[in-house]
Amino acid sequence: MRNRVNDMTNTTAKSRTDTLAVAERLRPVLLQINRELRRETRAGGASPEHVSLLVAIKYTPGIGVRELAARERISAAAMSKHVDRLERDGLVTRTPSEEDRRRVGLTLTPEGQKILRRVRSRRTAWLISRLDELSPEELDSVEAALEPLARLPHELDGR
Repeated sequence: MRNRVNDMTNTTAKSRTDTLAVAERLRPVLLQINRELRRETRAGGASPEHVSLLVAIKYTPGIGVRELAARERISAAAMSKHVDRLERDGLVTRTPSEEDRRRVGLTLTPEGQKILRRVRSRRTAWLISRLDELSPEELDSVEAALEPLARLPHELDGR
């Protein structure tokens, strides 16, 4: 019985070590990919932070500044400054709510939509150029990893 417990402990320790090893190898790869995609965002004519806000507004048209601030985990005052800049640049508009005249919702302008299309196109082109360098087997491995990787940001916070 004691050997079985030791075997289970060793298996658990090995599993944790493997998880640690994967995390240590995955983290810098994800950071480098993110850094490159952020460069493509800037080359597309926008800051990564503003593109993130434009995407949030695109998928929740009419969202208020406070709600957007809560989603992005920044203060409403800081978000208001970001939205002011987006509005000044002609990327979003503020529209009074039909239900509550005190509430103002945000929507993308055609220029905001154009920026998002351009950034998405640049990012996709960058990814294609890198994926084209992989062997068919490596590309299959990347594809197989997509589903479990997509669950990582949502596993712990219940989203």
